[in-house]
Amino acid sequence: MNDQESYKILVDQVLDSFDESQNARLVEVLRSAVKHLHAFVEETGLTRDEWMAGIQFLTDTGKKCVDSRQEFILLSDTLGVSMLVEIVNQGATDKATDATVLGPFYVADSPPMEMGAFIGRDEDAVTPLTLEGTVRGAEGGVLEDAVIEVWQVAPNGLYDVQDVKGVFPNYRAMFRTGADGRFSLRTSRPVDYQIPVDGPVGTMLNATGRHSWRAAHTHFRVSRDGYKTLVTHVFDAASHHLTSDAVFGVRDSLIVDMGGPAATFDITLDAV
Repeated sequence: MNDQESYKILVDQVLDSFDESQNARLVEVLRSAVKHLHAFVEETGLTRDEWMAGIQFLTDTGKKCVDSRQEFILLSDTLGVSMLVEIVNQGATDKATDATVLGPFYVADSPPMEMGAFIGRDEDAVTPLTLEGTVRGAEGGVLEDAVIEVWQVAPNGLYDVQDVKGVFPNYRAMFRTGADGRFSLRTSRPVDYQIPVDGPVGTMLNATGRHSWRAAHTHFRVSRDGYKTLVTHVFDAASHHLTSDAVFGVRDSLIVDMGGPAATFDITLDAV
């Protein structure tokens, strides 16, 4: 029996092992994963040492995960998988705002604030910026009662959950649109920053000659009954890393001039 025959017999045995499952979607996903994983090992001629190094890398990635940091999301981001998942799942029309990655530092239940509030803790030590816009449905009407969650790094390049010397929450807030669908918030002009490199993801980036910089941005997560939840960013047009964002999250439609005291970022949601 040649190698190709042995490969096929083995993968068929694994695929058949799922036959008794009552969860059709689980079987579909697992069978596809097995086929691609086996093909990957065969295609690359993976050695035993390389396979064990991969297992150790994933083990170390899991050990680096804590409540305030999800290293597996960071790994997914830096491999472009998170961006692909957003593209596949958004299924957006041409009218909807482009989606991008959630990132590893999203925290649910951000503090609610009044429209126009400053989302940081120290307004005197920032380059002030007002972000404003209107939330609409793809059909054109403004959307009342849309929940807008925003978060970004502080001027020191750290998220509040990273900064052991800082306070929580900081540069993190939740707003709800009124009858006019508009939102307005005050923040500090976002800065380019480095994703964490003190874990396995940083090791991978260094080994492959990649940098760890993200283009300056503010995160938005916008939800409203009857509409698809949108996860997106608004990027500063002056950022030095728009064409080399470490997690491949930049979309041209999300780039805005933030050089003035205010910047406009209108948001359009698709109906469910």
